[in-house]
Amino acid sequence: MEAVEPKFTKVIDGELGAEGPVFDKDDNFYMVAPEVMKNDNYSGQVLSIDLKTNKSSILCKPTVDGVGGIPAGCQCDKDNLLWIADMRLGLITVDKNGTLKQVCKEDNSGRTMQGCNDCTFDYDGNLWITAPAGKIAPHPYERSMEDPFGSVYCYTNEKEMVMVDTGLRFPNGIAVLHSPDGRPNTLIVAETPTKSLWAYEIQGPGKVGQRKLWGKLPGELEGGPDGMDFDEDNNLLVAHWGSGVLEVFGREGGSPHTRIKCPFSRTSNLHFRKGTNEVYVTEHDSHGLWMFEWKRAGKLQYCDVISM
Repeated sequence: MEAVEPKFTKVIDGELGAEGPVFDKDDNFYMVAPEVMKNDNYSGQVLSIDLKTNKSSILCKPTVDGVGGIPAGCQCDKDNLLWIADMRLGLITVDKNGTLKQVCKEDNSGRTMQGCNDCTFDYDGNLWITAPAGKIAPHPYERSMEDPFGSVYCYTNEKEMVMVDTGLRFPNGIAVLHSPDGRPNTLIVAETPTKSLWAYEIQGPGKVGQRKLWGKLPGELEGGPDGMDFDEDNNLLVAHWGSGVLEVFGREGGSPHTRIKCPFSRTSNLHFRKGTNEVYVTEHDSHGLWMFEWKRAGKLQYCDVISM
């Protein structure tokens, strides 16, 4: 395995959490601060980050029916709407004015939604979501670190919420591998406690094949896979939570071929800036955001892809 140690530049730190980095269509940058306790209630934040001044401002504090959220993952659609995976509130949207909407409380089978952690759009506009928490508020907050009740959803481009798999221990980061013609091909899901990256053949909106092991993080380091993002050559960069590194897998998975050393240990997520090799990484040591330059540019996101 190749080991590299690029120069990291600190963008910001001292936030009340650091997850879900994302750029919108206009190159504005956002991230989330997941777990902020206030008066025995969660009070997570969606943050807007000015990358010119390295200053943050609160765009939104997700709340539904008096219950505060735990926003953990974030993506942008073609209308510049932010879609946020929330561990207490499920799937929510936030517009540029900070207006929040809870997308749904049940899936298409009438089951109460589970709390969500991360999400990613495929190029057809389907949103794939990991859900490692128990039933959304007002149900008690539970996490599937030990008991494997974690699930994977797809919110289709026809506005239908479909549970595509369950029985996972804390499903976390999520990514879609596309074929050369832009067709969604493979869904990849991180299962943090087992150090596993699982693959599903995408058969259509909300339809996948059987779960198969796609990759495995090395066992000599602590932690497991968290957030992830593809570069333009379909190498998958994976945040190795608790280890202080990013692991890089080729498009066929297996074992990582490169390890990127970070100046912090609790890596949580990463995201490429459009059209560049700049990678923005969130971490929980100082609850900060950092940037480094990778060997290649990132894969285009759904919000930036011209309609096929």
